[in-house]
Amino acid sequence: MLVLGAGFYALQLWGGVGPAKTNISVVVPEGASLSRAATELEKAGAIRSARQFVLFAKIFGGGNAIKAGEYRIPARLSQADVLKMLQGGRTLQRMVTIPEGTPSIIVYETLMKAPQLTGEIEVPIEGTILPDSYAYNRGDTRQSVLDRMQKAMVNYLAKAWEARKPGAVVKTPLEALTLASIVEKETGKAEERRTVAAVYSNRLRQNMMLQADPTIIYPITKGKALGRRILQSELRAVNQYNTYTMTGLPAGPIANPGRASIDAVLDPAESSALYFVADGTGGHVFADTLEQHNANVQKWYALRRSRGEM
Repeated sequence: MLVLGAGFYALQLWGGVGPAKTNISVVVPEGASLSRAATELEKAGAIRSARQFVLFAKIFGGGNAIKAGEYRIPARLSQADVLKMLQGGRTLQRMVTIPEGTPSIIVYETLMKAPQLTGEIEVPIEGTILPDSYAYNRGDTRQSVLDRMQKAMVNYLAKAWEARKPGAVVKTPLEALTLASIVEKETGKAEERRTVAAVYSNRLRQNMMLQADPTIIYPITKGKALGRRILQSELRAVNQYNTYTMTGLPAGPIANPGRASIDAVLDPAESSALYFVADGTGGHVFADTLEQHNANVQKWYALRRSRGEM
């Protein structure tokens, strides 16, 4: 009877409420033994006794190995559940998010600032990153996260390219990325992307200048915000990116486009539009002819004047 009582008491200690009053982060080093992990857990206040934890783990824990990493131990978590967490490798997942249209210099800066990543990286080639949220663990290298971002772009672009619609104006995956990066920068409205892609596709087919403002800015800031109006000298600048002084596509992407913009240039809307201008609501109004476009521009100017912007 005494043995049964002791066993019941041990089970209560093992499965009962833990001592942590708040969520606690604990790092289990690579190659750490159960005893070493228990010591770290006790130091952090996740368990009451490392010695007791190891003993009970051997009796009740099933014998599965623990896994290294950083763990977020919830408040009051039992010793039994702490062990299950370590055996299951349910480590704390940190996230780094790259929004659609982020230039590579900002990707670099984001990764360099991301907490608990290690090592150095170079600024990635523009257009090689697939915008998304990426999970990582404490101690991962920046290069490993960057590699995953670039592999994701390679995989998605290959899949999208295979599914492209016949007659797409872009002839190579690089051209698709380049045009997609312009579309990404020109509109933030999901419902407009395919129409904006159609405008630029139509212009390319007719050997018209794309005249995309973001291509003026890119050589100046490498994709960062200009923070002022474009100068006339910049508008007239001749370089590999300024689509106001050249026909065809720029030398390469001007940002890292997202999935939707890539899809848009590979399957643009059926439209004969050649122009678009802001409509004052965050979107654009499209036109097939220069006459229509000029009328739309005058409406936009009138709206801006009424707002005191001109």
